[in-house]
Amino acid sequence: MSKLIPQSPMKLRRYLFLLKGRSLFTFTLSLIASLSAITPALAAPVRNPDKEETCDILVAGGGLAGAATAYEGLLAGRTVCITEITDWLGGQISSQGTSALDERDTQRSLLFYPRGYLELRRRIEEHYGRLNPGGCWVSYSCFMPYNGHKILSDILQDAAKTGNGKLKWFPNTVIKELAITPAVAGNAMGGQQIKSAIGIQHKPAANTPPINTETLSQTIEDAYRYENSARFNKTIIRFTSKPPNQSKSKQRGADWFVVDATETGELIGLADVPYRLGIDPRSPLEPSSASPNGDAYCTQGFTYTFAMEATKEPQQHQLPSFYQQYAPYYSYELQRLASFPLVFSYRQIKSMRPDEPRPSDPRRFPIYPGDISMQNWTWGNDYRPGSAQDNLIYSRAQLEANGQLQPGGWMGGLRTETLRRGEENAKGFFYWLVAGTTDSQLGNNVKKPYPNNRFLSGLNSPMGTVHGLSKYPYMREGRRMIGRPSFNQPQGFTIWEVDMSRTDFNTDFYRQNLSKEEYRNLWLAVGGLNAPALAVGSQSVEDTKSRSRATIYPDSVGIGHYAIDFHPCMTNSPPEAPGNTEREGTRKGQGQAYPFQIPLRAMIPQKIDNMLVAGKSIAVSHTAAAAYRVHSFEWSAGAAAGVTAAFSLENGIVPYELVDELPSREPNLEALQLRLQQDKNPIAFPGTSIFNSSWQNWK
Repeated sequence: MSKLIPQSPMKLRRYLFLLKGRSLFTFTLSLIASLSAITPALAAPVRNPDKEETCDILVAGGGLAGAATAYEGLLAGRTVCITEITDWLGGQISSQGTSALDERDTQRSLLFYPRGYLELRRRIEEHYGRLNPGGCWVSYSCFMPYNGHKILSDILQDAAKTGNGKLKWFPNTVIKELAITPAVAGNAMGGQQIKSAIGIQHKPAANTPPINTETLSQTIEDAYRYENSARFNKTIIRFTSKPPNQSKSKQRGADWFVVDATETGELIGLADVPYRLGIDPRSPLEPSSASPNGDAYCTQGFTYTFAMEATKEPQQHQLPSFYQQYAPYYSYELQRLASFPLVFSYRQIKSMRPDEPRPSDPRRFPIYPGDISMQNWTWGNDYRPGSAQDNLIYSRAQLEANGQLQPGGWMGGLRTETLRRGEENAKGFFYWLVAGTTDSQLGNNVKKPYPNNRFLSGLNSPMGTVHGLSKYPYMREGRRMIGRPSFNQPQGFTIWEVDMSRTDFNTDFYRQNLSKEEYRNLWLAVGGLNAPALAVGSQSVEDTKSRSRATIYPDSVGIGHYAIDFHPCMTNSPPEAPGNTEREGTRKGQGQAYPFQIPLRAMIPQKIDNMLVAGKSIAVSHTAAAAYRVHSFEWSAGAAAGVTAAFSLENGIVPYELVDELPSREPNLEALQLRLQQDKNPIAFPGTSIFNSSWQNWK
């Protein structure tokens, strides 16, 4: 271990500086080696593009991270193109149906959010006359998904007017190919740029039903094919940068920026930059991992949400033909949750009596005809595959095996059959709620029928679909890119469990499942100001106290705060198999987190200099991702991407140049951070300091 401690005074000072924020000791994941020398998928389309669109910033994915990227880009006067596989902006709050803002009380009490997220909350309240029109108890704001899309659309249009930017919105559009410049000799981590992207936009063919008639599993493969079909007519769009004389950019750096704000890290997979999937191997930086070696197939569950309405009279409910396949899975999960009123009001998005006082116990909440609930329940419409036979998001090896990394072969990187089963599972859960009488976890005599409810479907329904399910599943975890090497993470930058978890690492689990050396390195990572004494041997592990705060990053560009919340994969395949259980140990790391930061290094992929990553696909570990996934975080990451792209264009630089000299001073980085703060996009919580080792007030 002593060989790892710098011997020269200058290097030792640099080492001790870094230890104030986090540990020097970083451990290589075996996955990195298999992803480090990859050729991107390049090809001309099957037919010539039908049109060309120029942008300063191309945003792939219209969810909250994508909308936030566009918002800041438009306010900076930029031309922003947004592609989205559905026809709604908003992701979680619209097309995925989870229109219940996940927020921590501490952050909410100060309204300490990015300016665009505050504007979203303000407009929700303005639209309804109240912030929580549904009266749900899981959040301070539950509302209709279709209004999430409308409100965001208005926000972006107003941002374009205010900032003199230009918004180009491409609904029902996927990115099929990327044209990337050849690798630069001797520069394995960067030097390449995306020169253009090919998108496919689909519209209903003549005499066919409107968009959102079929489920995603029925249309996704067609959406990624160039040729017209009996169902869709396609428009092939080539996205590229503006000509130099039309751009406000300086000549150096990049002509434009491409931001991956998709829900599953699509562009990460398509561009074939290094990334991780699923559970990371147990290590001193990810000590609560459920697997010593990792498991790429065990990602968090995804959910097709739906809306149901209480009725005055009992409804006739038809038994789905597939119900018996999924019935062994459904459950209230815990005895304290075994209450239909509790589940209904959990994410209630419409209340017929919003001004009526409610009892403190959600189990006693009254349900009135016309009340509408959105369903998102772990042992219900969550679908949680965890094997190579049914995982939703293909690994790199799977992509290569099924030809999606070949020229023109990209099909979105998802397993269509698993999408279909997730859809069936969700529809079956509704039937269980209203007619079921068994509970897979709690046994018989717990579940009673509640026939006075109907499943809401139709283009004017809350989900805006004929089939009644959300247009896209709510994704909790996708591909997580690996950042570029930094001084204290030579194998690629990542935010780890130890960077934000409030876990007590003194327990026997960590002593028993880590070697003595690994356990010491864990405490070097969480020791904060106490770590130097441990590093030089003047203090024992037993005498080392853990810092009571998250890692503080010199390149922070955003913030977030939420608990580490797992919806883990199931042990056996298929997930709905009778007697199935959650993967053992996957909830070990679940618990409270300190308020955390979003470092710019977590948004800069390897190899490609003009690409940024926003949303859930930034460089986080499996455990950290369970907290870095909620609404306000997505907005904060997207806002950082939008401001960083605009700033880089204005200054003729690429984002990696903002952080490549850390921990030495980076004047351009400081200018970027100042701009973010002046624009009311926080980069640190109040009282943040490397000398403040305790954030106990943020419990």
